[in-house]
Amino acid sequence: MKSFFNRQSVVLILGAIFSFSAFAGPKSYTEDQFLTAFSGKSKKVVLERLGAPVKKEQSVKPTNANSMIAGRGKESSKPVNVEMWYYNGLVNYAPNKSYKFTELTFVNDRCSNIAFFNNK
Repeated sequence: MKSFFNRQSVVLILGAIFSFSAFAGPKSYTEDQFLTAFSGKSKKVVLERLGAPVKKEQSVKPTNANSMIAGRGKESSKPVNVEMWYYNGLVNYAPNKSYKFTELTFVNDRCSNIAFFNNK
């Protein structure tokens, strides 16, 4: 009876370990892997795969932007929500070398731009 419980507990522990590792995904990506995995994806998909970003920024329209743009005024344009999410050390560009920052730019809830950089 005692060995039955020991086997059962070992099976449960191993099952838990393997199930968590299956959901974790890769800790780092190459540039192409990252672009393929996240270009055009929604915020929900990115959150599921990468988790919460280290930093978020909301785009702000300059106060005199309407006077600079000829032809389209505030009343005729559709509202656009632009948000930038930042992650650290996700993308490798060489063996044992990774970009310090990865920026994902979302326009109306879709990832429209991805940038990798070491200096910000």
